[in-house]
Amino acid sequence: MEKISVGGQAVIEGVMMRAPNALAIAVRKPNGEVAVKEDVWLSLSHRLRCLKWPLIRGSVVLIETLMNGFQALSFSANQALEEENGQGKAEKKLNPWGLGLIMFVAFGIGILFFVVLPHYLTGFLGGIFGQDLGVESFLFHLVDGVIKVFFFVGYIYAISLMKNIQRIFQYHGAEHKCIYAYEAGEELTVSNARKYSTLHPRCGTAFLLVVFIISIILFSAIFPFLPRFPSLGKGVTNLIYVGIKLPLLFPIAGLAYEVIKVSGKKPNHPILKIFIAPGLWLQRMTTRSPVDDQIEVALRALQGVLRLESTQKAVL
Repeated sequence: MEKISVGGQAVIEGVMMRAPNALAIAVRKPNGEVAVKEDVWLSLSHRLRCLKWPLIRGSVVLIETLMNGFQALSFSANQALEEENGQGKAEKKLNPWGLGLIMFVAFGIGILFFVVLPHYLTGFLGGIFGQDLGVESFLFHLVDGVIKVFFFVGYIYAISLMKNIQRIFQYHGAEHKCIYAYEAGEELTVSNARKYSTLHPRCGTAFLLVVFIISIILFSAIFPFLPRFPSLGKGVTNLIYVGIKLPLLFPIAGLAYEVIKVSGKKPNHPILKIFIAPGLWLQRMTTRSPVDDQIEVALRALQGVLRLESTQKAVL
């Protein structure tokens, strides 16, 4: 049987698994039960064939993954807030608008720390060390990329010290183990999944690091040909350049997606191994070895999405 492409994401006390036409979320509730939510997912690429083209599909997948992640996080948060009281079961529902605002603010902070600040800090550091770093130089974008990686790794390390995040990292490891077991064609049981690695080349952590690497190369190739604005001053000029970088994130994401997709099929390719190696190293921070009941939750999500995906493929 042909293998279905499945990806996943760890959420609060659970895992979301996504296939091309379906997704499933499994969450361990406070009372020990496992809540499972299964949904049909029809990508925009089903309606617009051009969105399946290489270099374009990566941006579409990224946007849709963020949407799915928001849905999964909302579901898992509400399950985690479920409480028992003396009068029976009572649920405290998390307001979707409140969660949406949190996600919007988080996205804005991400742009600040991984686009705006690195750009300005690069110029500032150049001045300190007596180097006139202009956006036309490769060194500017290399330093810019190193700062982004430093911020990213520092952020991962900081949150990894939090107990609740460590639990999520365990579910992240459980997600990878289960996907490995499925890709190996094994029966989806806890004992079969347990033996696999928590590190996977198609992980979103690896994707982000590939984005940083590609951004260094692409910005170095494009920015030397952009016009200069000496009359506007450095502050306004840099603001314009930051504005140019933002839309370029979409083709960068598209390229990164293709690299990750191919690396998942050819993990031993010598060139691809160079690209995915930093992501695998970083996954040693973003994954933890899960316990059996966490693997069970991840398997429930995987089994659910595979079952729904097979039904959808029969319909489509």
